[in-house]
Amino acid sequence: MDRRNFLKLSLGLGAMAFLDISGNGSVSRAAAAAAVDSIITLPPLPYAKDALEPHISARTIEFHYGKHHQAYIDNTRKLISGTGYAGLPLKEIILQSGGKPDQTAIFNNAAQSFNHTFYWNSMKPGGGGKPAGRIGLAIEKSFGSPAQFEKELSEAALTQFGSGWTWLAQDGAALKVVKTANADTPMSRGLIPLLTLDVWEHAYYLDYQNRRGDYIRAYLDHLVNWSFAENNLAG
Repeated sequence: MDRRNFLKLSLGLGAMAFLDISGNGSVSRAAAAAAVDSIITLPPLPYAKDALEPHISARTIEFHYGKHHQAYIDNTRKLISGTGYAGLPLKEIILQSGGKPDQTAIFNNAAQSFNHTFYWNSMKPGGGGKPAGRIGLAIEKSFGSPAQFEKELSEAALTQFGSGWTWLAQDGAALKVVKTANADTPMSRGLIPLLTLDVWEHAYYLDYQNRRGDYIRAYLDHLVNWSFAENNLAG
């Protein structure tokens, strides 16, 4: 089984029963709209809006989560309503719309909806520091040391030109740092995302202005949710 098919199977394709992706299914428009409403929603934050202070302020969360993330959710719902994507989970929408020029808007909004949820869960109050357990061993094996991992992630995040994301991702048995532009995700490359850091300016500008490096340091030292990364490990 190739990696793309593995990902598709692991991402919950039971939801495809809602609609034939060709758009020729027998589900009514009202049922399709109901399916969109039930699946594409803004998930609750895994912590209070002020829980990441002083590293990320409640004001940043209010704008970033309450407005930016909500807008991507709303746009995704509008764009897929009445199409073969209605009723599919975000991950499957991303896999099926990626690389198709006529579906760029759907991909961008679905991917950004997914990326932001992944970002919120990649952090926790009192997080950061040296990874332990399975994820710690995997980082030691792939990078040589947690310090080398931090160096590679910091360099990738600092050198991402313009808007985008920096990820810890799994490629087979190995872990690697990956950066993606705009809405792109490691899933589009057949990789398994484990953690992400949002380096779009709206993620940090209210708190750090142009000091992206300080934001990255705060993420690594105080916010990374290593338990979440470990739970995402395959194998």
